[in-house]
Amino acid sequence: MASRKGSQQSRGDGDKYSVLLPTYNERENLPLIVWLLVKYFGESGYEYEIIVIDDGSPDGTLEVAEQLQKIYGEDKILLRPRAKKLGLGTAYIHGIKHARGNYVFIMDADLSHHPKFIPEFIKKQREGGYDLVSGTRYRGDGGVYGWDLRRKLISRGANYVTQVLLRPGASDLTGSFRLYKKEVLVSLVERCVSKGYVFQMEMIVRARQLNYTIGEVPISFVDRVYGESKLGGNEIVSFLKGLLTLFATT
Repeated sequence: MASRKGSQQSRGDGDKYSVLLPTYNERENLPLIVWLLVKYFGESGYEYEIIVIDDGSPDGTLEVAEQLQKIYGEDKILLRPRAKKLGLGTAYIHGIKHARGNYVFIMDADLSHHPKFIPEFIKKQREGGYDLVSGTRYRGDGGVYGWDLRRKLISRGANYVTQVLLRPGASDLTGSFRLYKKEVLVSLVERCVSKGYVFQMEMIVRARQLNYTIGEVPISFVDRVYGESKLGGNEIVSFLKGLLTLFATT
């Protein structure tokens, strides 16, 4: 294992990137996403760490994460599990407390966000000095693959209604593949009150309120490889309620 850890060439520029991976029942996906993260960070030479925040997955996700930690090392894979599902926002707060990087990536662990875009996020952030860089499915070469017409309509519709009501100045509000300056992420998470799918949207809206600068990188979103999608009728209703709340309070 020493050759694996020693083969990466660091850029030595002082920046470090912490990747927060909240997980729940992702035992099949986790080894793949971690391998891809190690591959693309290693090839690009950026310093990194991967923080796995498992919320008591009954499928053994944490046990898989422990094996990955033995393979890649405790300096690269940090395990910060919680006893049960407590929400995405609190997962980020929990992860940030342990993040040693000055920049933080948030992304899904289900392979819908490909780590190959990470160098593009970093390049974009450095070019513009942005406070956050958001992956967008709706500009440039971005797109969605593997969704049926219903999900595409829901996503497009939600994004359109949000643009009309909130005018946030970003093209993709419900995506969750983003790069933040650590202090910016801390500031935003402390202010956000939404849960579920509305949380990511509120993060962008609050960022605009606080005059944080936002860059965008086109990404390809691919529906999860293993496991079931968590989008259902209750989530859609919650999204609409959250949207109206933001419209009334921002």
